[in-house]
Amino acid sequence: MNPISEFEALELDRRLQLGLSAMDLKEPTEVQREVIPAALEGRDLRVSAETGSGKTLAYLIPLVQRILGTSSNPQAGTLGLILVPTRELARQVLKHCRKLTAKCPVDVQAITGGADFKYQTSIFRKNPAIIIATPGRLLEHCEKRSADLSCLETLILDEADRMLDMGFREDVLKINGFCAAQKQVLMLSATLKHKGVGDIAKALLNAPKKIRIGQIRAPHSSIFHQIILADSATHKDKLLTALLQNGDYKRVLVFASKRATAKRLAGLLSYHKLRCACLHGEMSTEERKEVVIQFSDGKVNVVCASDLAARGLDVKDISLVVNYDMPNSGDDYLHRTGRTGRAGAQGLAISLVGSTEWNLMISIERYLKLDFERHTLPGLKAKFNGPKKQKASGKATGSKKKRSKTREEKSKSRKRNQKNLGKPHKAQNDKESSGNDGFSPLKRKN
Repeated sequence: MNPISEFEALELDRRLQLGLSAMDLKEPTEVQREVIPAALEGRDLRVSAETGSGKTLAYLIPLVQRILGTSSNPQAGTLGLILVPTRELARQVLKHCRKLTAKCPVDVQAITGGADFKYQTSIFRKNPAIIIATPGRLLEHCEKRSADLSCLETLILDEADRMLDMGFREDVLKINGFCAAQKQVLMLSATLKHKGVGDIAKALLNAPKKIRIGQIRAPHSSIFHQIILADSATHKDKLLTALLQNGDYKRVLVFASKRATAKRLAGLLSYHKLRCACLHGEMSTEERKEVVIQFSDGKVNVVCASDLAARGLDVKDISLVVNYDMPNSGDDYLHRTGRTGRAGAQGLAISLVGSTEWNLMISIERYLKLDFERHTLPGLKAKFNGPKKQKASGKATGSKKKRSKTREEKSKSRKRNQKNLGKPHKAQNDKESSGNDGFSPLKRKN
């Protein structure tokens, strides 16, 4: 099938069309134009596209269409399984799927860690057609035989590289062992250039079609990228506070590399009368869910987060993303900043860069082929203006370290080992030549 121009051209089930109309969706995005027809043909797919491009609906629409058109017994068990790396992403996908199936007799449920296991077992007894799950908890249900995946028709891995980064490779492979042998498999992410994705694709996918929307390393086209240089953590605190107090931002995400830093920043901004919350992996499911709801409803307009929220957090009108700490890689930068500028809206990403983060910033800039715009705040300009000596790449030139002495060399150089040095002992052959073998009486010297 050729790429579509309108959803109507797909000849979808009438009930599915009503769901799309209720969501006020008329024109598909680029990734939806490419993925939906290929998925409807039943092919296995490997898809890469930037966050906010509409990947979720790209796989949900063909999944629901297949279930509505199947002749399988609706009581046979789960027909569609969507594996996601985090609870937050599971809730986002569940929300989209229930909107899409509002006019369809398709039961959709989410199974994630942190929820009551017995209650989830009762959910499986009702044979939901679609399950959205995190790998760890679902594997528990599979091993205890409370989940039935023997009739599964479609397996979807959303944010596949993230699942591998979080150590879910073995869990995913074990879950696949509980699934029907003959099924369609779709693997999606913002990037599929991951050292483990190719291996798991060989294990799960059958002659997949690769669909790549945009360049893998391309920064989001609807986001402006800026950096502000900082002298210290205290200076960063002042920059962040001034930035949020003086800027007109509807919703803001602040990323820190550590949970403790995210907590501290949430307290700092709350002290300065900003409506702020914190989001990190040590929080319970209900606590995290409540923060996302408050953020979506506008009860808080700033969330300080660890990288937990870098993927799967799909909240409308996030106008600013701040990297308090620079991310560890260009891919992590894409996922963090991809929370803004979604669905064609304009967004802004600002990174606070200290002297120790300069080389990391340059590496990300080169990796993404991106030119960060320099920005300063009135009265808070940093003394640090970049390294004094730079390589051709822009990185700081490091001074060569002197080779440290070995223990033996240090021992020889100590004065206490040198001041009482006597004459060297004569060799054994010298003794023999003098007629003194060590046992003869001493001879008087002439």
